[in-house]
Amino acid sequence: MELERAIVVGSGPNGLAAAITLAQAGLAVDVYEAEAEVGGAARTLPLTSPGFLHDFGSAVHPMAVGSPFFKSLPLERYGLEWVHGEAPLAHPLDDGTAVVLERDLGSVDRVLGMDGRRWRALLDPLVEHWDEFVQDALGPVVRVPRHPLRMARFGMSAVQPARWIARNEFEGVRARALFAGLAGHSFLSFDQSLSSAVGLVLGAAAHAVGWPVAKGGSGVLTRALIAHLESLGGKVHASQRIDAQSWRALGGEKTLTLFDTTPRALAEIVGDKATAKFRDAARRFVPGPGAFKVDYALSQPAPWKAWECRRAITVHLGGTFDEIAAAEDAVGRGRCAERPFVLAVQPSLYDGTRAPEGKHVLWAYCHVPNGSDVDMTDRIEAQLERFAPGFKECVLERRVSSPGVLEAMDANLVGGDISGGAMTMRQFVFRTAYATGTPGVYLCSSSTPPGGGVHGMCGVHAARRALREWKGGAKV
Repeated sequence: MELERAIVVGSGPNGLAAAITLAQAGLAVDVYEAEAEVGGAARTLPLTSPGFLHDFGSAVHPMAVGSPFFKSLPLERYGLEWVHGEAPLAHPLDDGTAVVLERDLGSVDRVLGMDGRRWRALLDPLVEHWDEFVQDALGPVVRVPRHPLRMARFGMSAVQPARWIARNEFEGVRARALFAGLAGHSFLSFDQSLSSAVGLVLGAAAHAVGWPVAKGGSGVLTRALIAHLESLGGKVHASQRIDAQSWRALGGEKTLTLFDTTPRALAEIVGDKATAKFRDAARRFVPGPGAFKVDYALSQPAPWKAWECRRAITVHLGGTFDEIAAAEDAVGRGRCAERPFVLAVQPSLYDGTRAPEGKHVLWAYCHVPNGSDVDMTDRIEAQLERFAPGFKECVLERRVSSPGVLEAMDANLVGGDISGGAMTMRQFVFRTAYATGTPGVYLCSSSTPPGGGVHGMCGVHAARRALREWKGGAKV
C-alpha cells in the first residue's frame, strides 16, 4: 500500500531527528510525547528559584554541534546559537592547578608536557578528518565504513580498556587524569573493553568542534528541531502517553511507527504484535548505571581554587586517574563510591540568559548503580568543596534528582540510566537493531547505534532503514 503517514513515539532528539527524516521524504508525521514539556532529556526547566534555568539532562553538546544531521538543518534560523567557553574542559587537581583541554590541538605540548606528542598522535587523525570520522563513528554498526583503514585504527584503540590506554599511551599524572575524566563518560569500569571509546571521541570533538551549550538551554535545540519539523508539515503532541490501546487507536498496526523509547517500552506497547525474539531481547536488555544529579542556583560563580576552571563550562572532579578509576569500578560492582567522579557544568559563566544578573547556575552529577536510592548529595558537595572551597556558602537553592526522580520525569531514563543501556561489549550487538521483526515497527532511541548522546543519528538511521524497507516493498 502507499505509505503516507508515520508516527513517532517520544520527542527526544532521536525521535525528532527520525520525524524530520520521514517528513523530508514526504510523509505526514505525528510525534507523541508523554510529558507536558517536549524534548526528553534535552529540556530546560526552572528547577530551583525563578529566573534560574537548568538543563534537565543533556547540557553540553559536542556531539550535537558535530552531528552530520543537525549540521544539515537550518536550526540557527529557529533560534539555535552555540555558546563556547574559553576552553572545552578543565580538570582540577589537589595541587591547586587544573589540566585544561584547549580547542587548539597544538597546545597540548604546553599543557601535557612529555605526553603532548602522544596525545596528538592518538587524536590528530580523528581531529584532522573530523567530518569524515564522525560520519563513520555515528553510523550503524553493521556496515562497511567510508574510511575503513581510519576506522580500523580508531577501533584498535577504542576497544581497549581505559586503564590500558592510560598506562601505555601516557606517562604523566596530568594526561592520565584528563583521559580518565573523558573515559568516565562511558559509565564503564576502566578495566572493561570499550571504556576508551567515548573518551577518544569526546577528546577529538573538543579539539575539532568544541564542547558548547545552547544559548538559553538545551530546550532551545529541541524547539529548533520542532520548528523545522513543523515547517515540513509535521506535528508534535505533548501530554499524550502512548500505550497499547492508544497505539492501536492511532492505527499503529497499519502505520509506520518509530519508537524513541527503551526496547522494553516498545515491546509493551506493541504487545502480541512484537515477535518472540524481540520480546526476549527486550527483556534481556540491561540498562546502564544511573545518574544522581544536583542542580544549584548560586549567588556567585563557584570559587574554584584553580582559576583555570572558570575558563571552561565543563569541569571534571575526581582527581587522579586512579581515584576516578576506583570510583567507576565501585559503581560497576554495584556500590556507590565514597569519593565519586563528578561532572559539573557551569553554563551561566558564558550564557547570561541562564540566571538573574550576578547569579549563576551549576549542575553536578555522579554515577551510581542503576536504581540506587542512596543520597549522594553530601558526597557530590564534598568533591565540589575539595576543588572549590566555600562552594556551599554560594548555594541559594538546590534541586536533587535521584535515579528514581529522573525516571519519573522521563520514562526512558530507567533507573537513572542516561546512556540508553549499558555499553558493554556483550550488549553492543543489540544496538544493531533498528528493525524489530514486526512490519512497520522500528526502534530509534539511544538503545540503537551509535548509542547515547545528543546527535540525532539513532533516529536518522532508523528512519532511513524504515524508508528503504518501505520502498523496497516490505509490508508496512
